[in-house]
Amino acid sequence: MKQKYSNYLIIFRKKWLIVPILALVTFGLTEVLAANPAFTEKFYSRGIYPYIADVFSQVSAVLPFSLDDIFYVLLLLFAFIVTGLLIFKKVTLKFAGKFVLNVVASVYILFYFLWGFNYYRLGLNQRLDLVTQHPDEQKFLAVFEEIVEQVNNSYVLYDDLNKESIDSLIEQSYKQLAPILKLDYPAGKRIAKDITFSRFFAQSGISGYYGPFFSEVHINSYNLPVEFPFVLAHEKAHQFGVTGEAEANFFAWLVCSASSSKKLNYSANLVAIRYFAYQGYQLENYPEVIGKLEEPVKQDLIRIREHWAQLRNEKIERVASKVNDSYLKTNKVEKGIDDYHGVVKYIMDFKLDTAFRENLKRELDLDF
Repeated sequence: MKQKYSNYLIIFRKKWLIVPILALVTFGLTEVLAANPAFTEKFYSRGIYPYIADVFSQVSAVLPFSLDDIFYVLLLLFAFIVTGLLIFKKVTLKFAGKFVLNVVASVYILFYFLWGFNYYRLGLNQRLDLVTQHPDEQKFLAVFEEIVEQVNNSYVLYDDLNKESIDSLIEQSYKQLAPILKLDYPAGKRIAKDITFSRFFAQSGISGYYGPFFSEVHINSYNLPVEFPFVLAHEKAHQFGVTGEAEANFFAWLVCSASSSKKLNYSANLVAIRYFAYQGYQLENYPEVIGKLEEPVKQDLIRIREHWAQLRNEKIERVASKVNDSYLKTNKVEKGIDDYHGVVKYIMDFKLDTAFRENLKRELDLDF
């Protein structure tokens, strides 16, 4: 009897290890899923995750403020409180260490089960049956010039911005493209919320973020009106389980480009031209192609650049970039923050895959 009681006592004393052990199991699961993307795609991304997104987004949509922002603030407060308790010797280092380990482990587990496993799904080309292209310089310049023409033709003055209308148009486009993009529409609600600390995020150069713990879409209130549609469509892509930044950029570009709204078209093309310009500025014919941009478009590009330059804090942005880069690479996004620029590859694949575009035109009567 004493031996049995002793065993129970040992288990009780070691119970603080349960959550850290589960975190290790979760880490092992990430490795397994990363090695089996087809399995991840079928059973998590297209199986379990849409239900998770539906439930959590329905709950968070009821409240006008960000639950994720509150969650992160509470984590920071927790860190300060534990530090204070240690300084004033209200708790032992051993107790604090166990407690902190359990909190970190819990956050780690929740992150992956609620959204993070999507990092290990099939790549965009495989999911959409979009053929990977290997364009030469001539083909790149041809598509670059086509994007220049599109941004010129879609130019519209953003004299006002009805966010509810923009949101509705983006949802309509996502619904229309869902079969092509292999999305389980609607998969919940995507109510856009302002980032609570928008100024700080603006200093970091962050225009929006997706909150995985409560399936929330966040938009920086410092975005210019012309940027809003693309950023919103990008963050909504994350809610659909699209983790890669290049993929989310491509979804946003395609969704906005497919819309009947010129405001969405222009917002998408304006972002696309910036990425193409970044990738092609060293080419010999770059000045000729970029020189075809019409003056109002050039002025919008200058306005965006100057707007964010005034808001940025170099030190904060440097730290934020390093953190984001490490976060992405930890989740096997090899290019880190440079992954954003990968949208050029996907647009090239789309533009040069005639069969894919013909299918899009045939099924949805869309041609662009």
